[in-house]
Amino acid sequence: MPFKAKAPAAMMANPWFAGLSARHRHALLAAGEPLHLRAGEMLYRQGDAPGGFFGIVSGSFKVSTLREDGKEGILVVIEAGNWLGETSLFDGLQRPHDVTALGPAEVLVVGPPAFDSLMASPAFARAMCVLLTSRVRLLYSLVEDTMLRAISTRVARRLLALARGDSAVLKDSRSVLPVSQEALAMMLGVTRQTLSKELKALVRDGVVRIGYGRLEILSLAALEARGRG
Repeated sequence: MPFKAKAPAAMMANPWFAGLSARHRHALLAAGEPLHLRAGEMLYRQGDAPGGFFGIVSGSFKVSTLREDGKEGILVVIEAGNWLGETSLFDGLQRPHDVTALGPAEVLVVGPPAFDSLMASPAFARAMCVLLTSRVRLLYSLVEDTMLRAISTRVARRLLALARGDSAVLKDSRSVLPVSQEALAMMLGVTRQTLSKELKALVRDGVVRIGYGRLEILSLAALEARGRG
């Protein structure tokens, strides 16, 4: 059954979705078919054919890829309120990455016919251009960090991104980050040993506290200063 309820609070907290007209928000929700996933279940795999535009109602997903040696790289964590999957609907090519639920999750699946119908509206098409632009900015930021910044700065900047929801959907930065050191190392493309060294320095200076499967930011100002290099 299509999703008929009013927009979940997490979606309305997303500036992109909230910026749509009421008509387009309603159309997206009405066209969405609810899909429930368990922890570790994949929304789609690299190489899959385009299958829809997805809105995350609850839960979070990692967008990742595997190297030839089987090592995983996590590109970004996408949380409730975000929409994804539009790229393959535009170019008709296969999905470029794996998207996996990090815990129980619910998404809305807007199929290609409904998405194409929405794209016939110039206002909605422009909104999709804005969404794609935000992806490009994030991509350039990640590339810039990898090429030009020291590992200590990269760690700080990724923690700051996670504090904002990793896709800038939170109005206020949160202090507790539900991320393991292993996952953070994969996001940064560094070894656990390298990351551990950098985190120990942040702990020593009173910037963060390490917990089981999480990190707590003790001084946002100090972390922002380190993120500026």
